[in-house]
Amino acid sequence: MSARRPAVMSRCYLPAMSLSMHLYLADIEQVGAAVGSRDEKLRRMIGGRFKRNLTADDDYFRSEIERGAPTRYESLRAVIDGGPFDPAWAFQYAYAYELICRFHGRFLDNNWFSPFRFAWLGQVDEQLQRIGLTAVTVSAFSYPGFPPPLPTPSDLPGCGEWRPDECRKALDQWEAVTPEQRAELPRDERAAIESCVEWMRAATAREGHGIIGFCY
Repeated sequence: MSARRPAVMSRCYLPAMSLSMHLYLADIEQVGAAVGSRDEKLRRMIGGRFKRNLTADDDYFRSEIERGAPTRYESLRAVIDGGPFDPAWAFQYAYAYELICRFHGRFLDNNWFSPFRFAWLGQVDEQLQRIGLTAVTVSAFSYPGFPPPLPTPSDLPGCGEWRPDECRKALDQWEAVTPEQRAELPRDERAAIESCVEWMRAATAREGHGIIGFCY
C-alpha cells in the first residue's frame, strides 16, 4: 500500500513508478514513548490536528476498510493504546505512527528523495561509504524499522531512524571529508549528500533530536 501525497519534483530520477521520502526532525524518545502510552489527550489532539488527513486517508483506503481494515483513527487509537493489532492491516498502523511523528516533529525538505527510484538509495549510500561517512545510510528509511509492538507491513511504508548520536557522528565524519573528496563525488549524489548533511545539522542543533523517516 502506498500513500498518494503529492511529491516535490527533483531534477532527476522521475520514473512513472517511484517512491518518496517523508522525514521528520523529532525527539525520538518522545515519539517512541507515545506508542502504547494510552494517552487519550494526545490521541484527541492528533485526531483534531489531522482531521482532514484522516478523512482523506479513509477515502483513499476505502476498499481496504470495507474488507476489514481499521480506519486511520482506529489505527491511531491502537498505536497509542499498544494494541490490539491485526497484522493483516499492518500498513494502517504504520501510517498512524507517522501521524505521531508529524505531530511531534518537523517535516524536513528532501527534494533529492521525492520522487526517486529505489536504486537511488543504494547509489547515495555507496558514495557515503566512499567518503567514509558510515554512521548513517539513507536506505535505513526504507526498512521495516517500526517500534514494537507495531506489526511489520509486508510492503510499504518503510521506516527508519537516525538517532542523535548517529547524526553527531555522521556530521563529524562529513567535516573530516576533504574538499577534494567532495569534488570527486558525482554531481547528483553530492547534492543528495549535502541535503542529508543539512538534516544532520538540524538534528544536532536540538538536544535529543534525530531523524525519523518513512519511505512509500
